[in-house]
Amino acid sequence: MLNIVKTEWLKIKKYPAFWWVMGITALTYPGINYMFINVYKTITEKQSQSGQMVKALIGNPFALPETWRTVAYFSSLFVFIPAIVIIMLITNEYSYKTNRQNIIDGWSRRQFMTGKLIDVLLLSLIVTSLYALVAFIISLTNTKVISPEKWKLVYYIGLFGLQTFSQLSIAFMVGLLVRKSFIALAIFAFYFIILEPIAVNVLRYKYKIYIGEFFPLEISNRLLPKPAFIGRIDEASYQASLNNVYPHIFYTIIVIGLTWGFCFWLNNRRDL
Repeated sequence: MLNIVKTEWLKIKKYPAFWWVMGITALTYPGINYMFINVYKTITEKQSQSGQMVKALIGNPFALPETWRTVAYFSSLFVFIPAIVIIMLITNEYSYKTNRQNIIDGWSRRQFMTGKLIDVLLLSLIVTSLYALVAFIISLTNTKVISPEKWKLVYYIGLFGLQTFSQLSIAFMVGLLVRKSFIALAIFAFYFIILEPIAVNVLRYKYKIYIGEFFPLEISNRLLPKPAFIGRIDEASYQASLNNVYPHIFYTIIVIGLTWGFCFWLNNRRDL
């Protein structure tokens, strides 16, 4: 196992695109959240009656404990960026024939896939740690009164990590299937940004069919409901989204298991 980790690290550390994309991720997560903080402050710091009403209605979504949920939701919108790294890592194995070299060097096909699984897991942990750090710093600068329940929503770190791992696993599966980086990125981007969101909303609002919540990405998206200040526009729907979190933990784990089971099976069946 240690040898697998060392080999994967050697592949990654000399890969400039990995560091560039991770740098973009490190800038994007705090950037998107501070953008929304500035919007919030611009509205609520007005001395007008409307500004004060908004402040009283939504509270401070960036103060403890709500910050854990708010930052998780906004950060999750950009999981596509680390997904680029995952797709490039697996497609490069086929472009540069390093997958064959690993087998020639004595690795089994299972060991090769285990190495890729470790890559996805480690990147998920890095991204989750970045989210947790951003949320913690934001909470320090925006919490004026420390609530006894300040850690009440800290479990969103785990939910964010599970969602990230699930969606990066799906990105990996697309890369493994297609094996061409540009085509795989285009397919994943189209599905992530356009196809699934449109399908989910058309089925839900036009045809009143709610099967969209069981689409591959939507399942894990349900782990992170909209922040309270957005959800309270429709209180009943917001409460339903909160109630759906726990069953979707189970569904997400199933998706992860099926995704990696398929990936291991495909790699065993495919010619090198």
